[in-house]
Amino acid sequence: MLAHIYKSNILTYKNKFIKIVIKLMKKHMITLADIGDISFIKSRIARHINITIKPFQGVRVSVPLRVSFRHAERVVHERKDWLKKNLKKISQYEKRFTIFKEDTNYKTRNHSLEISSWENDKISLKVTADKIFLKYPGCMNVDDSKVQSAVRTGIVRALRKEAKEYLPERVKQIAEKHKFKYKQVFIKNHRSRWGSCSASNNINLNLHLMRLPDELIDYIIYHELCHTLVKNHSKKFYQLLAGFLPEYKAFEKELKNCSSQMF
Repeated sequence: MLAHIYKSNILTYKNKFIKIVIKLMKKHMITLADIGDISFIKSRIARHINITIKPFQGVRVSVPLRVSFRHAERVVHERKDWLKKNLKKISQYEKRFTIFKEDTNYKTRNHSLEISSWENDKISLKVTADKIFLKYPGCMNVDDSKVQSAVRTGIVRALRKEAKEYLPERVKQIAEKHKFKYKQVFIKNHRSRWGSCSASNNINLNLHLMRLPDELIDYIIYHELCHTLVKNHSKKFYQLLAGFLPEYKAFEKELKNCSSQMF
């Protein structure tokens, strides 16, 4: 009996030790010439070493728990040419977007952006009722990908806050006016869609709608509310939509010049 308890305690301490080691060894960073900083992250989900490159976030390597960081580094070195080729594409992609600096005058509907450096060695992000405050370490450049990524995170938070305050109420107003029936409104960060209507009549709206003028927001809301009655884009659907918005084709055309993602 004592032997069994002793063995059980050893296994418990062993498991705790393993968890501590994993926690301590969860992240790793290296810098490669012509590549820059590369983050290595231990993953319980990953089955293989997975290298990803994201705009304004750089290179990230997901490493299975059973694989060492040293082995993951060797794999990255072997794929250096691939990284250089794709980083060039990402760089071209990033240049299409605004580089936010301390003197950038950027505003959402209700929030203005304020960027400043400070003596702390960490990036600080805070979204208040009307401000997006971003502070970055004085040892970093404001155009550093980590700073730019944090700025965009702040903007998305502000847009989400504004969307939650405005869109559900606007859907309710239009629905009550025209006797539409729906269940709930959900705010999403869609990559390619402004909105959608589920089979159970839940309305999903993209938080980036808050970057559009009111008439285009209303057009999307009318479009999705019409889907509570007609689930496809048939002639019947557009006849229904035209009954509420005779100028809907002009709105559709205008919307094609707008991107559902700003970055």
